[in-house]
Order: sequence, then C-alpha cells, then structure tokens
Amino acid sequence: MDWRAATFDWNRARAFLVAAEEGSFSAAAKVLQVAQPTLGRQVAALEDELGVALLERAGNKLVLTPTGASLIEYVRAMREAAHHLSLTAAGQVDALHGVVRLATSEGVAAYLLPPLLDELRRAHPGIEVELVLSNAASDLLRREADIAVRHFRPAGADLVARRLRDSAAYLYGAKRYLDRFGPPRGPDDLHEVQVIGYLDHERFLPALTGLGLSATLDNLRVRTDSQVVQWHLARAGQGLCLMMSEVGEADATMARAWPGVPPVTVPMWLTAHRELRTNPRIRVVFDALAEALSGEGDDEV
Repeated sequence: MDWRAATFDWNRARAFLVAAEEGSFSAAAKVLQVAQPTLGRQVAALEDELGVALLERAGNKLVLTPTGASLIEYVRAMREAAHHLSLTAAGQVDALHGVVRLATSEGVAAYLLPPLLDELRRAHPGIEVELVLSNAASDLLRREADIAVRHFRPAGADLVARRLRDSAAYLYGAKRYLDRFGPPRGPDDLHEVQVIGYLDHERFLPALTGLGLSATLDNLRVRTDSQVVQWHLARAGQGLCLMMSEVGEADATMARAWPGVPPVTVPMWLTAHRELRTNPRIRVVFDALAEALSGEGDDEV
C-alpha cells in the first residue's frame, strides 16, 4: 500500500461521519465531547484535504453532498475496523482489575444483583462494575456494554449467549390495597383496580389481555418505564405491578392479585462479545453472573 496516498487526518473523517449521522455540528460535538467550532473546523479541514464538499445545509440540518454520500461508507468501514481493533485488544488484557460494563434492566439490577455484586467485589476488589440500566438492547458490538443480562435471546454471530433460566412474573399489589376491593372475583373483572403500566401502553395492554385480564387504558392511570418506581408505587398502594416472583414473594406486604392467573414467563439470557470472553475480568464477571442467575438446564450458544 502507498501510505503517501492517504493524506487526510482520520480524526477529521470521524468528525465528518458523526456530523453526517447526527445531522448537525452541535449534536455531533456532544457525541464526541468536543467544542462545536472545533468539530466544524475538523470537517472543513477534511474537505480541504480531499478537495471536495462533503456536507451542505438543508434548512436546519446537515445533509450529504453527492460526493459525501459516495464516500461515507468507506468512513463507516473505518469505524467498524476501529471497533474490532478495540475489542481484540481488550480481549488480550490479562489483569483482574479494571471496569466491566454490565447492561441490564432496573428490576434485575435493583433486586437480583446486589448480593452477587457484594460477593464479586469481596473476591476481586480490583474489578469495577458500571451498571448500564436500560430495558432496551445495548449494542455489545459498539462497546456500550461488555456483558448484558436480557429477557430475550440476543442475535449476532459475534456474541456468546447463555440461557440462564425462566422467571415467572405475576401481578402483585399491597395487601391493604387488595383488601379495599374484597376477594377478587376473577381476572375478567378489573373494576377500579389500577395497574402501574409502562409508557408504551399499546404493547403493555395486550400482555395483560393475554393473561385473561380485561384491562383498558382506564386501568393504567399511572405509567412509568422505571421498574423500581413501579414496584414502590405498588407497595405504596397505588395499584398492581407486574414483577418477578423472586421479588414479589419475598415481600410480606405484597400479595398476588389473582393467584389463579398464569404467570408471564420471563426468560433470562447472559450475553457477551465472543472476543471479550478471552478477557479474564470479563470472564470472571460473566461466570459469576451465570452461576448466580442460572437455573437447571442452562445452555450456551
């Protein structure tokens, strides 16, 4: 390869890519954590180096010029190569110290992980754990997290996934709240019972209907995506909360609203990037999670 032909600054190429994907210099500057004028100068310098215009304004947004559109895929390929370089290098680290980023839901983090993290920190004080709390899928390939505990089977040829176990989730309510309505007459009669719902009620309502509950939006007057807040609201007598049985059955102030209603099955998967499994600190945390959260018959794919 003739290295003299690659005369542009690769950091400027990154600035161009992020500006194109974010649609503005201000948004791109926040992503890259640089000043907006600095980022603008980087893109302008790249255009000067290449002798072409890459971005132009269309109203309040930045859009690709025809030349920029023809070149951006090469810059995306550079980004992918950089990610793979970082992953491979991270996989060679052999010290049991440093940061491990674990992505999981609020419910798992708040109610299932504390005993595990306490034991892990005692055994390996050099390992630091950062919790990425989200109910959405974190992109392990992009290094948003090193390990993820998810309630769905992850996809990706570069991912190692282990099926841990299935949990059962039921609708729980504070006993004093349930006493206000007397003995439940059946799941098809919600009366004035409130269910602490999710913001995306259009997906949550069908899940309740699938349990045989005749729920409508009137039964979801309080909604939040925070599982911890949902549970605290239910404990305060504000309504019912769908929660894993490990949490619900351990709280003496709570009870199942309809013991005869079948549970919602909540699968649990443990995932990491295949190359990161060769990193000892990632492997230690991965194996500790697998041991603490597994049930019978776990399998790895």
